[in-house]
Amino acid sequence: MANSSTKSKLNWLRAAVLGANDGIVSIAGLVVGVAGATQSSSIILTAGIAGLVAGAFSMAVGEYISVSTQRDAEKAYINKEKLELEADPAGELEELAMIYQQKGLTKETAHLVAVELSEKDVLAAHLEVEFGLSQDELTNAWHAAYASAISFTIGGLIPVLVITLTPSGIRVPLTFISVAIALIITGYVSAKLSNVSTRKAMIRVLLGGMLAMIATYAVGYLFGTSII
Repeated sequence: MANSSTKSKLNWLRAAVLGANDGIVSIAGLVVGVAGATQSSSIILTAGIAGLVAGAFSMAVGEYISVSTQRDAEKAYINKEKLELEADPAGELEELAMIYQQKGLTKETAHLVAVELSEKDVLAAHLEVEFGLSQDELTNAWHAAYASAISFTIGGLIPVLVITLTPSGIRVPLTFISVAIALIITGYVSAKLSNVSTRKAMIRVLLGGMLAMIATYAVGYLFGTSII
């Protein structure tokens, strides 16, 4: 089904953008916090890589568990609908027609639509209108895990590369600038995908990321001598 497929792709794209955003903010906060405590590039790089690995695995596992639960729920809906269709097909047909009536169709038209859709694929007709599901397009937990891990890593690489490849005197300001640009981009893309105000979305994402970096840098700076 084209509409369901498009919706699925948009959901994955949103998840990828959010994963990248999470990677940018989390790892940027980590590396600037360490940079506030020490000028050692090797320590900053080690912390950044450790954060990338831990964060990617955490995102993957969390997404896998979340999507697996969602997939189990989807399968339960499908099995429940199959049983109801077997037990009371006439009642289910009437239920389908009522749903279309509630969507604005006349009683006669709603009944006709329900009959024609049921003749084609009765289970698919009920799953689509009642749950927005398609048997052929259930959520995939492994795909979600891979997408989250990869997008988090790509996003997190931005602050790691900037802070470790630039001179120590300007590494923190440049990291703030690069992260700000990256967050503006992810905020814009996320807003476009969600059809909301791009300006508000970019400001929210940017302010949140900057506050996180300022806070972690301050912690590293204030307590650096005691923890390094």
